[in-house]
Amino acid sequence: MENNIVEVFLKQFMVAWQMARIYELEHPKFKTALEELYATLTSIFNDRQELVIGIFSDELSSGEDIFFDLSRKVIASIDYLTNVGIERLAFMSGISKEELIKFFSFLMTPIDKIPGNPQDYLKSTGIENIVIGKLKAQRATDKTNKSEAALKANQYEACLENVAQSMEALINNDIVDTLRLGFISHKAMDSLIGDHKIFLELVKVKGHDISTFMHLLNVCILSMFFSYKLGFSKEDCLNIGISGLFHDIGKLLISKKILTKPGGLNDEEFSKMQSHTILGSERLLSHHDVMTVLPSVVAFEHHLRWGGGGYPKTLSPRTPHIASQIITICDAYDAFSQRRTYKSDYPSETIHRIMTTDKAHRYSPELLDIFFKIVGVWPKGTIVMLEDQRVAIVREVNEANIFSPKVEIVSGNSKEMVDLNEKKEVKIHRSLNSLAEGEKYLEFI
Repeated sequence: MENNIVEVFLKQFMVAWQMARIYELEHPKFKTALEELYATLTSIFNDRQELVIGIFSDELSSGEDIFFDLSRKVIASIDYLTNVGIERLAFMSGISKEELIKFFSFLMTPIDKIPGNPQDYLKSTGIENIVIGKLKAQRATDKTNKSEAALKANQYEACLENVAQSMEALINNDIVDTLRLGFISHKAMDSLIGDHKIFLELVKVKGHDISTFMHLLNVCILSMFFSYKLGFSKEDCLNIGISGLFHDIGKLLISKKILTKPGGLNDEEFSKMQSHTILGSERLLSHHDVMTVLPSVVAFEHHLRWGGGGYPKTLSPRTPHIASQIITICDAYDAFSQRRTYKSDYPSETIHRIMTTDKAHRYSPELLDIFFKIVGVWPKGTIVMLEDQRVAIVREVNEANIFSPKVEIVSGNSKEMVDLNEKKEVKIHRSLNSLAEGEKYLEFI
């Protein structure tokens, strides 16, 4: 279904609700708004039996669509719904105008005047075709820090919570919540991908397996960012992002002792670790009706090498799907960027050198070149030391010369922007670890 008709319905719903508040339920203005609302809802039910509206982090959503602009305009109504415990609102095809009127009456009833469970109360008033309740995912509530960096960090953490819960659903073979998947992918694509490096540096999270979830979300963000820059449609970018989100789900089906073991793995442990591609692919294939078959394909292929080899073993040589090639690059890039139990993170320039050495073997040469043109040797937000010992923050990548980005000098008494492509005598010496010697410059990112 086209998302615009659902958005029309939501706008009409908010208008009718406002008319009910202002003029009461018997007023002609409310009745006119109700007729328009009911006509749209009837049209929606021409090709479906149910319309589900969800609220994630103050955003209205339906299926894979999130209505950011509308949500900002009706934030007061969203706050009211969530305060009375409504984060999921489902309308069934058999709904009548009388049920809608009763529901608006319910929305205008003080919560302390509703006896018992709200859903039971709806049924007691004769409302059979509207179901309300909470979503499984918890909403992010920390809104105290309104700075842009903190807001984006909060968005990342909200996505991270949903990643963990979606992983748990898959591990337990529960029903996968498509609203939650839509929230993760849309929020990442619309709010996070442009400054992915900043999130990797600023976000601090805790938890036994949280590094795995961070890696999955980071690969999702990177793969959508890369796909978008390659010219893929938004729908394809979202599908690739979901595939990136779940590409390593098989690792969560393997013993934690192997997953977190310091040092190298023995042959038996390494064989079990390699099996995560098959385990993940099988688990995702059982949910293909929710998320298509692409995540299953990517989970199977993301360790197959572009030039041949890798794992799992296949009956005949195969070139991985382009989505798998994209995610293989993003997977490796983020793995090199993050600390693990068995290694330290690598400086940005070292990551570039290692990955380009594997070009035409592990990675597609064409895709890898484009990837580094997009993210640069030193991505946006990287703290770097210049050859003259000044410290700077990378502000803009230069795709024509990835070794000469635009930087802002942040050490010393004066701050200045320098385009290294124009001032060729100024060069980057190395990147600074933001959790060590570069930590004092984090405030400038």
